Amino acid sequence: RLNQATRKDHFPLPFIDQVLEKLAGKSHYCFLDGFSCYMQVHIAPEDQHKTTFTCPFGTFAYTRMPFGLCNAPSTFQCCMTSIFSDFLQDFMEVFMDDFTVYADSFEACLGNLSKVLKRCVDTNLVMNFEKCHFMVTEGIMLGHMVSHRAIEVDKSKIGIITSLPNPTSVREVRSFLGHAGYQPYSEAFQELKNRLTYASILQAPNWDLPFELMCDASNSELGAVLDQRARVSQPVHVIAYASRTMDSAQQNYTTTEKELLAIVFALDKFRSYLLGSRIIIFFDHVALRYLLKKPDAKPTLV
Repeated sequence: RLNQATRKDHFPLPFIDQVLEKLAGKSHYCFLDGFSCYMQVHIAPEDQHKTTFTCPFGTFAYTRMPFGLCNAPSTFQCCMTSIFSDFLQDFMEVFMDDFTVYADSFEACLGNLSKVLKRCVDTNLVMNFEKCHFMVTEGIMLGHMVSHRAIEVDKSKIGIITSLPNPTSVREVRSFLGHAGYQPYSEAFQELKNRLTYASILQAPNWDLPFELMCDASNSELGAVLDQRARVSQPVHVIAYASRTMDSAQQNYTTTEKELLAIVFALDKFRSYLLGSRIIIFFDHVALRYLLKKPDAKPTLV
C-alpha cells in the first residue's frame, strides 16, 4: 500500500554502457562496495510511521531506508550523486552501491582513492571492506571485465556454456540450436561455444570514425552489432551488441518487414551513439536496397 500511494521519483540511474566506456583503458582501479547501503540513508522522523510493520513482538517502524520501497533505488543514487558530484566523470563512477575510482597511473589512483575515502568519512558513508579491491589493474564492474585493454566479458558468467556437453540426441540439439544434427555438427557446436565464451573485446567509440551497424532478423529474434573500423581492410572493433525477441504480432511479419524491423531496432537502441554521426548499415536482405526506389512500397515500410 505504501508503494502504491508513493509519488514516484524518476531520478535516473547511469547508463551502463557509458559507465563502462569511461572506465575502459585506465591503468589502475579501486572497486569499492557500500555496506548495507540503503540502511545508511535516514528516513525523516515525520515519515517513519509510514513504514510501520507488525510482528509477534509488536509494531515497529524503520528509521533507515529498507529494501522494498519503490523510490529506494532512485533515492540512493541521488544521494551518492550528490555526495560525489565533484568527482564523477573525472576520476570516479557510481552505480548504486558500486563505486569505482580510476586513474592512468598508480600514484594518481592512490591520490584519487584518498579523496574518495575522505569524503566517505566526512559523510559517514560506510564501505564493505571485504568486497573492496584496491589498486588493481582490472576488475569486474556491472558484469563486465574492465582493464587497460578495454571491456571484456566476465568469464564467470559464461561457465555454463563452456561446460555444455556435445549434443547426443535430436532433442538436445534442438534445445541449443533449434534444428537436429549429430556428429557433423560437433565442430560447429564447439566453435559456437568458443565464440560465446571468447566474445570480442568491447571498445569505446572513436567519434572521428563512422559507425557500422550489422543487423539481422530470424523468425522470432532481432540482433544488431555496433562497430567501427579505420578502413575497409582494417579489423572491426565492436562497441556494443543488442538483441531482443519479437512480440507475437511482429513474428507474423514478412521477411522484408522483419529485416527492416531489425534496422529500426538497432537505430533506436544505439541512438545515443548515432545522432550526428555517419552510419553504414549492413544487412543480408537485398530487397531492402530497392525499397526507397519502389513507387508502390507499403507506407509502413517507408
